[in-house]
Amino acid sequence: MSSQSALPGSPFFHFKNGQLHAEHVSVDALAKEHGTPLFVYSQAALAAALTAYQDGFKGRHVSIHYAVKANSNLSILRFFAQHGCGFDIVSAGELERALVAGAAPETIVFSGVGKTRQEMQLALQKRIGCFNIESEAELEVLNSVAQGLNVRAPISLRVNPDVDAQTHPYISTGLKSNKFGIAHERALTVFKHAAALPHIEVKGIDCHIGSQITTEAPYLDALDRLLDLVEAVEACGIALSHIDCGGGLGIQYQNEKPPVASDLWAKMFARADARGYGQRHFMIEPGRSLVGNAGICLTEVLYLKPGEEKHFCIVDAAMNDLPRPAMYQAYHTITGVQETATHNPDTAPLYDVVGPVCESGDWLGRDRHLHVQQGDLLAVYSAGAYSMSMASNYNTRPRAAEILVDGTNARVIRQRDSLQQMLQAEQ
Repeated sequence: MSSQSALPGSPFFHFKNGQLHAEHVSVDALAKEHGTPLFVYSQAALAAALTAYQDGFKGRHVSIHYAVKANSNLSILRFFAQHGCGFDIVSAGELERALVAGAAPETIVFSGVGKTRQEMQLALQKRIGCFNIESEAELEVLNSVAQGLNVRAPISLRVNPDVDAQTHPYISTGLKSNKFGIAHERALTVFKHAAALPHIEVKGIDCHIGSQITTEAPYLDALDRLLDLVEAVEACGIALSHIDCGGGLGIQYQNEKPPVASDLWAKMFARADARGYGQRHFMIEPGRSLVGNAGICLTEVLYLKPGEEKHFCIVDAAMNDLPRPAMYQAYHTITGVQETATHNPDTAPLYDVVGPVCESGDWLGRDRHLHVQQGDLLAVYSAGAYSMSMASNYNTRPRAAEILVDGTNARVIRQRDSLQQMLQAEQ
Protein backbone atom coordinates (compact mmCIF):
# COMPACT_ATOMS: atom_id res chain seq x y z
CA MET A 1 0.00 0.00 0.00
CA SER A 2 2.11 2.86 -1.24
CA SER A 3 -0.47 5.35 -2.50
CA GLN A 4 -2.16 7.84 -0.27
CA SER A 5 -5.52 7.30 -1.96
CA ALA A 6 -5.53 3.66 -0.84
CA LEU A 7 -5.65 4.64 2.83
CA PRO A 8 -9.08 4.68 4.45
CA GLY A 9 -9.63 8.22 5.66
CA SER A 10 -7.36 9.82 3.07
CA PRO A 11 -6.61 12.62 2.33
CA PHE A 12 -6.84 13.41 6.04
CA PHE A 13 -4.42 10.58 6.87
CA HIS A 14 -1.58 10.61 4.36
CA PHE A 15 2.17 10.17 3.94
CA LYS A 16 4.29 13.31 3.77
CA ASN A 17 8.07 13.12 3.46
CA GLY A 18 7.82 9.40 4.19
CA GLN A 19 5.92 9.86 7.47
CA LEU A 20 2.23 9.26 8.16
CA HIS A 21 0.40 12.46 9.06
CA ALA A 22 -3.01 13.26 10.48
CA GLU A 23 -3.78 16.44 8.55
CA HIS A 24 -0.52 18.38 9.09
CA VAL A 25 0.69 16.59 12.23
CA SER A 26 3.15 13.70 12.28
CA VAL A 27 1.58 10.73 14.04
CA ASP A 28 5.05 9.46 15.00
CA ALA A 29 5.54 12.68 16.98
CA LEU A 30 2.17 12.21 18.66
CA ALA A 31 3.06 8.66 19.69
CA LYS A 32 6.38 9.79 21.13
CA GLU A 33 4.65 12.50 23.16
CA HIS A 34 1.59 10.64 24.35
CA GLY A 35 2.51 6.94 24.18
CA THR A 36 0.63 4.04 22.65
CA PRO A 37 -1.95 2.72 22.10
CA LEU A 38 -3.20 6.12 20.97
CA PHE A 39 -6.31 7.19 19.09
CA VAL A 40 -5.88 10.12 16.70
CA TYR A 41 -8.85 11.83 15.05
CA SER A 42 -8.99 14.35 12.22
CA GLN A 43 -11.42 17.23 12.69
CA ALA A 44 -11.32 17.93 8.95
CA ALA A 45 -12.46 14.35 8.31
CA LEU A 46 -15.40 14.84 10.69
CA ALA A 47 -16.35 18.02 8.86
CA ALA A 48 -16.07 16.41 5.43
CA ALA A 49 -18.27 13.48 6.42
CA LEU A 50 -20.91 15.81 7.85
CA THR A 51 -20.80 18.03 4.76
CA ALA A 52 -21.49 15.01 2.55
CA TYR A 53 -24.82 14.63 4.33
CA GLN A 54 -25.62 18.34 4.45
CA ASP A 55 -24.94 18.71 0.72
CA GLY A 56 -27.64 16.14 0.04
CA PHE A 57 -30.21 18.00 2.13
CA LYS A 58 -30.17 21.44 0.52
CA GLY A 59 -33.72 22.67 0.02
CA ARG A 60 -35.07 19.93 2.29
CA HIS A 61 -36.23 19.82 5.91
CA VAL A 62 -33.82 17.30 7.45
CA SER A 63 -32.47 16.98 11.00
CA ILE A 64 -29.20 15.12 11.56
CA HIS A 65 -28.99 13.33 14.93
CA TYR A 66 -25.50 11.92 15.50
CA ALA A 67 -25.57 8.40 17.01
CA VAL A 68 -23.59 8.91 20.22
CA LYS A 69 -22.79 5.21 20.61
CA ALA A 70 -20.38 5.34 17.66
CA ASN A 71 -17.94 7.62 19.50
CA SER A 72 -19.06 9.47 22.62
CA ASN A 73 -16.02 11.64 23.34
CA LEU A 74 -17.25 15.02 24.59
CA SER A 75 -15.09 17.00 22.16
CA ILE A 76 -16.49 15.08 19.20
CA LEU A 77 -20.04 15.54 20.49
CA ARG A 78 -19.36 19.25 20.96
CA PHE A 79 -18.09 19.50 17.37
CA PHE A 80 -21.31 18.03 16.01
CA ALA A 81 -23.49 20.16 18.31
CA GLN A 82 -21.70 23.30 17.13
CA HIS A 83 -22.30 22.27 13.52
CA GLY A 84 -26.04 21.93 13.87
CA CYS A 85 -26.51 18.28 14.80
CA GLY A 86 -28.85 16.81 17.31
CA PHE A 87 -28.15 13.44 18.94
CA ASP A 88 -29.47 9.89 18.96
CA ILE A 89 -28.92 8.33 22.39
CA VAL A 90 -29.49 4.90 23.91
CA SER A 91 -28.89 5.47 27.63
CA ALA A 92 -29.08 8.01 30.44
CA GLY A 93 -25.31 8.25 30.31
CA GLU A 94 -25.38 9.25 26.66
CA LEU A 95 -28.12 11.78 27.47
CA GLU A 96 -25.88 13.43 30.06
CA ARG A 97 -22.94 13.41 27.64
CA ALA A 98 -24.98 15.10 24.93
CA LEU A 99 -26.22 17.78 27.31
CA VAL A 100 -22.73 18.45 28.70
CA ALA A 101 -21.50 18.79 25.10
CA GLY A 102 -24.03 21.55 24.48
CA ALA A 103 -26.94 19.74 22.86
CA ALA A 104 -30.34 21.39 23.01
CA PRO A 105 -32.65 18.86 24.73
CA GLU A 106 -35.27 19.14 22.00
CA THR A 107 -32.72 17.87 19.44
CA ILE A 108 -32.22 14.58 21.30
CA VAL A 109 -33.99 11.34 20.35
CA PHE A 110 -33.87 8.36 22.72
CA SER A 111 -33.60 4.95 21.02
CA GLY A 112 -32.95 1.45 22.40
CA VAL A 113 -35.04 -1.57 23.33
CA GLY A 114 -34.45 -1.52 27.10
CA LYS A 115 -35.07 1.96 28.48
CA THR A 116 -35.61 1.86 32.25
CA ARG A 117 -38.23 3.85 34.16
CA GLN A 118 -35.45 5.94 35.66
CA GLU A 119 -34.05 6.74 32.22
CA MET A 120 -37.49 7.65 30.91
CA GLN A 121 -38.11 9.91 33.90
CA LEU A 122 -34.79 11.70 33.47
CA ALA A 123 -35.35 12.20 29.73
CA LEU A 124 -38.84 13.58 30.34
CA GLN A 125 -37.53 15.94 33.00
CA LYS A 126 -34.86 17.16 30.56
CA ARG A 127 -37.60 17.59 27.92
CA ILE A 128 -35.94 15.69 25.11
CA GLY A 129 -37.39 15.85 21.63
CA CYS A 130 -38.60 12.29 21.13
CA PHE A 131 -38.54 8.69 22.34
CA ASN A 132 -38.17 6.02 19.66
CA ILE A 133 -40.47 3.32 21.03
CA GLU A 134 -39.39 -0.25 20.28
CA SER A 135 -42.15 -2.39 21.82
CA GLU A 136 -45.75 -2.25 22.95
CA ALA A 137 -44.68 -2.98 26.53
CA GLU A 138 -42.29 -0.02 26.47
CA LEU A 139 -45.11 2.24 25.25
CA GLU A 140 -47.25 1.32 28.27
CA VAL A 141 -44.40 1.94 30.72
CA LEU A 142 -43.59 5.32 29.19
CA ASN A 143 -47.23 6.36 29.41
CA SER A 144 -47.18 5.41 33.11
CA VAL A 145 -43.95 7.32 33.80
CA ALA A 146 -45.25 10.39 31.97
CA GLN A 147 -48.49 10.19 33.98
CA GLY A 148 -46.46 10.29 37.19
CA LEU A 149 -44.84 13.52 36.01
CA ASN A 150 -48.13 14.89 34.63
CA VAL A 151 -46.64 15.37 31.16
CA ARG A 152 -47.13 13.90 27.70
CA ALA A 153 -44.19 11.96 26.27
CA PRO A 154 -43.32 12.72 22.62
CA ILE A 155 -42.82 9.47 20.73
CA SER A 156 -42.21 7.89 17.39
CA LEU A 157 -42.66 4.18 16.80
CA ARG A 158 -39.62 2.35 15.53
CA VAL A 159 -40.96 0.01 12.89
CA ASN A 160 -39.16 -3.16 11.87
CA PRO A 161 -39.69 -3.31 8.09
CA ASP A 162 -38.26 -6.84 7.64
CA VAL A 163 -35.64 -5.56 5.17
CA ASP A 164 -32.30 -7.34 4.83
CA ALA A 165 -29.50 -4.77 5.25
CA GLN A 166 -26.98 -7.29 3.81
CA THR A 167 -24.53 -6.69 6.64
CA HIS A 168 -23.01 -8.69 9.51
CA PRO A 169 -25.80 -10.47 11.44
CA TYR A 170 -24.70 -8.87 14.73
CA ILE A 171 -25.38 -5.38 13.32
CA SER A 172 -28.49 -6.17 11.28
CA THR A 173 -31.53 -4.67 13.01
CA GLY A 174 -34.36 -4.61 10.48
CA LEU A 175 -35.34 -8.28 10.12
CA LYS A 176 -38.17 -10.11 11.85
CA SER A 177 -35.57 -12.18 13.69
CA ASN A 178 -33.98 -9.06 15.26
CA LYS A 179 -34.91 -7.69 18.67
CA PHE A 180 -35.45 -4.15 17.44
CA GLY A 181 -38.63 -2.30 16.59
CA ILE A 182 -42.30 -3.11 16.20
CA ALA A 183 -43.27 -5.58 13.48
CA HIS A 184 -44.42 -3.88 10.30
CA GLU A 185 -47.76 -5.71 10.34
CA ARG A 186 -48.43 -4.58 13.95
CA ALA A 187 -47.43 -0.96 13.45
CA LEU A 188 -50.79 0.54 12.47
CA THR A 189 -52.54 -1.09 15.44
CA VAL A 190 -49.87 0.18 17.82
CA PHE A 191 -50.02 3.69 16.35
CA LYS A 192 -53.78 3.77 17.00
CA HIS A 193 -53.27 2.60 20.57
CA ALA A 194 -50.48 5.14 21.17
CA ALA A 195 -52.64 7.98 19.89
CA ALA A 196 -55.34 7.01 22.41
CA LEU A 197 -53.03 6.99 25.45
CA PRO A 198 -53.50 10.13 27.58
CA HIS A 199 -49.84 10.77 28.32
CA ILE A 200 -48.39 9.97 24.90
CA GLU A 201 -47.98 12.43 22.03
CA VAL A 202 -47.36 10.73 18.69
CA LYS A 203 -44.76 12.71 16.77
CA GLY A 204 -43.36 10.47 14.07
CA ILE A 205 -42.27 7.16 12.67
CA ASP A 206 -38.78 5.65 12.86
CA CYS A 207 -36.87 2.91 11.06
CA HIS A 208 -33.29 1.68 11.40
CA ILE A 209 -32.29 -1.47 9.54
CA GLY A 210 -28.67 -2.02 10.54
CA SER A 211 -25.11 -0.77 10.40
CA GLN A 212 -22.21 -0.81 7.92
CA ILE A 213 -24.63 -0.96 4.97
CA THR A 214 -22.75 -0.57 1.70
CA THR A 215 -25.53 -0.72 -0.91
CA GLU A 216 -28.45 1.56 -1.71
CA ALA A 217 -31.18 -1.04 -2.19
CA PRO A 218 -31.91 -1.75 1.52
CA TYR A 219 -32.46 1.97 2.20
CA LEU A 220 -34.80 2.40 -0.75
CA ASP A 221 -36.73 -0.74 0.17
CA ALA A 222 -37.07 0.39 3.79
CA LEU A 223 -38.20 3.86 2.73
CA ASP A 224 -40.93 2.39 0.56
CA ARG A 225 -42.23 0.30 3.44
CA LEU A 226 -42.00 3.25 5.79
CA LEU A 227 -43.96 5.53 3.47
CA ASP A 228 -46.62 2.82 3.07
CA LEU A 229 -47.12 3.05 6.83
CA VAL A 230 -47.09 6.85 6.86
CA GLU A 231 -49.93 6.80 4.37
CA ALA A 232 -51.89 4.24 6.36
CA VAL A 233 -51.34 5.97 9.73
CA GLU A 234 -52.30 9.41 8.49
CA ALA A 235 -55.38 7.98 6.76
CA CYS A 236 -56.53 7.10 10.29
CA GLY A 237 -56.26 10.73 11.36
CA ILE A 238 -52.92 10.43 13.18
CA ALA A 239 -50.59 13.22 12.03
CA LEU A 240 -46.87 12.45 11.81
CA SER A 241 -44.59 15.47 12.12
CA HIS A 242 -41.41 13.62 11.13
CA ILE A 243 -40.12 10.56 9.29
CA ASP A 244 -36.93 9.13 10.81
CA CYS A 245 -34.90 6.94 8.45
CA GLY A 246 -32.23 5.95 10.98
CA GLY A 247 -28.58 5.59 10.07
CA GLY A 248 -26.26 2.70 9.25
CA LEU A 249 -24.44 3.91 6.14
CA GLY A 250 -21.16 2.03 5.84
CA ILE A 251 -17.58 3.22 5.46
CA GLN A 252 -14.43 1.90 3.81
CA TYR A 253 -12.55 -0.58 5.94
CA GLN A 254 -10.95 -2.54 3.10
CA ASN A 255 -12.39 -2.55 -0.43
CA GLU A 256 -15.94 -1.46 0.31
CA LYS A 257 -17.44 1.27 -1.86
CA PRO A 258 -20.43 2.52 0.11
CA PRO A 259 -22.70 5.14 -1.45
CA VAL A 260 -21.78 8.78 -0.95
CA ALA A 261 -24.28 10.19 1.52
CA SER A 262 -25.39 13.02 -0.77
CA ASP A 263 -25.89 10.60 -3.70
CA LEU A 264 -27.88 8.15 -1.58
CA TRP A 265 -30.15 10.88 -0.29
CA ALA A 266 -30.74 12.28 -3.76
CA LYS A 267 -32.22 8.89 -4.65
CA MET A 268 -34.13 8.70 -1.36
CA PHE A 269 -35.68 12.10 -1.97
CA ALA A 270 -36.51 11.21 -5.57
CA ARG A 271 -38.40 8.19 -4.22
CA ALA A 272 -40.12 10.34 -1.57
CA ASP A 273 -40.96 13.07 -4.11
CA ALA A 274 -42.61 10.53 -6.39
CA ARG A 275 -44.96 9.62 -3.56
CA GLY A 276 -45.61 13.18 -2.42
CA TYR A 277 -43.54 13.08 0.77
CA GLY A 278 -40.35 14.82 -0.32
CA GLN A 279 -41.00 18.04 1.57
CA ARG A 280 -41.79 16.40 4.87
CA HIS A 281 -39.53 16.70 7.92
CA PHE A 282 -37.02 13.85 7.70
CA MET A 283 -34.64 12.82 10.47
CA ILE A 284 -31.54 10.63 10.23
CA GLU A 285 -29.24 9.08 12.84
CA PRO A 286 -25.76 8.54 11.32
CA GLY A 287 -22.87 7.45 13.50
CA ARG A 288 -20.12 5.33 11.92
CA SER A 289 -20.31 7.22 8.60
CA LEU A 290 -19.48 10.49 10.40
CA VAL A 291 -16.60 9.30 12.58
CA GLY A 292 -15.36 5.90 11.41
CA ASN A 293 -12.77 6.99 8.86
CA ALA A 294 -11.88 10.06 10.93
CA GLY A 295 -9.77 8.06 13.39
CA ILE A 296 -6.74 5.78 13.56
CA CYS A 297 -5.17 3.82 16.41
CA LEU A 298 -1.38 3.92 16.78
CA THR A 299 0.28 0.89 18.30
CA GLU A 300 3.88 -0.22 18.90
CA VAL A 301 5.30 -3.54 17.76
CA LEU A 302 6.43 -5.30 20.95
CA TYR A 303 7.71 -8.59 19.52
CA LEU A 304 7.90 -10.56 16.29
CA LYS A 305 7.24 -14.22 16.99
CA PRO A 306 7.80 -16.76 14.19
CA GLY A 307 5.75 -19.94 14.38
CA GLU A 308 5.42 -23.24 12.57
CA GLU A 309 2.04 -22.35 11.06
CA LYS A 310 1.74 -18.61 11.79
CA HIS A 311 4.04 -15.66 12.30
CA PHE A 312 2.84 -13.20 14.91
CA CYS A 313 3.36 -9.46 15.18
CA ILE A 314 2.58 -8.72 18.83
CA VAL A 315 1.57 -5.09 19.46
CA ASP A 316 0.56 -3.09 22.52
CA ALA A 317 -3.02 -2.45 21.33
CA ALA A 318 -5.50 -5.20 22.04
CA MET A 319 -9.11 -6.32 21.84
CA ASN A 320 -9.96 -4.04 24.75
CA ASP A 321 -8.85 -1.08 22.57
CA LEU A 322 -10.16 -2.31 19.20
CA PRO A 323 -12.99 -4.77 19.88
CA ARG A 324 -14.41 -5.07 16.35
CA PRO A 325 -12.12 -7.83 15.02
CA ALA A 326 -12.83 -10.06 18.03
CA MET A 327 -16.56 -9.29 18.01
CA TYR A 328 -17.36 -9.23 14.29
CA GLN A 329 -14.28 -10.77 12.62
CA ALA A 330 -13.93 -7.25 11.23
CA TYR A 331 -11.19 -6.03 8.91
CA HIS A 332 -9.11 -2.91 9.62
CA THR A 333 -6.38 -1.75 7.26
CA ILE A 334 -3.00 -1.80 9.06
CA THR A 335 0.19 -0.13 7.84
CA GLY A 336 3.47 1.11 9.22
CA VAL A 337 3.71 4.81 9.94
CA GLN A 338 6.86 4.97 7.76
CA GLU A 339 6.00 4.96 4.07
CA THR A 340 8.89 2.59 3.31
CA ALA A 341 7.09 -0.03 5.38
CA THR A 342 4.20 0.06 2.88
CA HIS A 343 6.27 -0.51 -0.28
CA ASN A 344 6.03 -3.83 -2.13
CA PRO A 345 3.67 -5.36 0.41
CA ASP A 346 3.48 -8.69 -1.42
CA THR A 347 7.17 -9.30 -0.71
CA ALA A 348 6.80 -8.59 3.02
CA PRO A 349 6.53 -11.35 5.63
CA LEU A 350 3.00 -12.48 6.47
CA TYR A 351 1.87 -11.84 10.05
CA ASP A 352 -1.15 -12.09 12.26
CA VAL A 353 -1.23 -8.81 14.18
CA VAL A 354 -2.21 -9.69 17.75
CA GLY A 355 -2.44 -8.00 21.12
CA PRO A 356 -1.15 -8.92 24.59
CA VAL A 357 -4.53 -9.86 26.09
CA CYS A 358 -4.80 -13.46 27.27
CA GLU A 359 -7.40 -14.54 24.70
CA SER A 360 -6.91 -16.30 21.37
CA GLY A 361 -9.56 -13.91 20.05
CA ASP A 362 -7.25 -10.96 20.71
CA TRP A 363 -6.25 -10.16 17.15
CA LEU A 364 -6.35 -6.97 15.10
CA GLY A 365 -5.53 -8.33 11.66
CA ARG A 366 -4.85 -11.71 10.10
CA ASP A 367 -2.46 -12.60 7.30
CA ARG A 368 -1.02 -9.12 6.76
CA HIS A 369 2.10 -8.42 4.71
CA LEU A 370 4.20 -6.08 6.85
CA HIS A 371 7.78 -4.78 6.70
CA VAL A 372 8.21 -4.29 10.46
CA GLN A 373 10.74 -4.60 13.23
CA GLN A 374 10.44 -4.61 17.00
CA GLY A 375 9.77 -1.05 18.18
CA ASP A 376 8.09 0.11 14.96
CA LEU A 377 4.76 1.90 14.99
CA LEU A 378 1.68 0.64 13.16
CA ALA A 379 -1.50 2.52 12.30
CA VAL A 380 -4.86 0.77 12.45
CA TYR A 381 -7.27 2.68 10.20
CA SER A 382 -11.04 3.28 10.32
CA ALA A 383 -10.86 3.26 14.12
CA GLY A 384 -13.00 6.32 14.79
CA ALA A 385 -16.21 4.38 15.40
CA TYR A 386 -16.93 1.58 17.88
CA SER A 387 -13.39 1.48 19.22
CA MET A 388 -13.06 3.80 22.22
CA SER A 389 -16.83 3.76 22.76
CA MET A 390 -16.63 -0.04 23.20
CA ALA A 391 -13.22 -0.13 24.88
CA SER A 392 -12.76 -1.77 28.28
CA ASN A 393 -10.21 -2.27 31.03
CA TYR A 394 -10.01 -6.03 30.46
CA ASN A 395 -6.78 -7.49 31.93
CA THR A 396 -6.68 -4.24 33.99
CA ARG A 397 -5.39 -2.41 30.94
CA PRO A 398 -5.76 1.39 30.91
CA ARG A 399 -7.90 2.70 28.10
CA ALA A 400 -5.96 4.70 25.54
CA ALA A 401 -5.63 8.46 25.24
CA GLU A 402 -7.42 10.30 22.45
CA ILE A 403 -6.07 13.18 20.35
CA LEU A 404 -8.01 15.53 18.06
CA VAL A 405 -6.03 17.12 15.23
CA ASP A 406 -7.15 20.35 13.60
CA GLY A 407 -4.72 21.42 10.88
CA THR A 408 -1.35 21.86 12.58
CA ASN A 409 -2.80 21.70 16.10
CA ALA A 410 -3.27 18.56 18.19
CA ARG A 411 -4.88 18.43 21.60
CA VAL A 412 -5.65 15.71 24.12
CA ILE A 413 -9.40 15.15 24.31
CA ARG A 414 -9.18 12.19 26.67
CA GLN A 415 -6.30 11.34 28.96
CA ARG A 416 -5.08 7.78 29.26
CA ASP A 417 -6.55 5.92 32.23
CA SER A 418 -4.33 5.70 35.29
CA LEU A 419 -4.16 2.63 37.50
CA GLN A 420 -5.27 4.81 40.40
CA GLN A 421 -8.45 5.79 38.51
CA MET A 422 -9.13 2.17 37.66
CA LEU A 423 -8.87 1.02 41.29
CA GLN A 424 -10.33 3.90 43.27
CA ALA A 425 -13.98 2.78 43.02
CA GLU A 426 -13.22 -0.66 44.47
CA GLN A 427 -12.91 -1.78 48.07
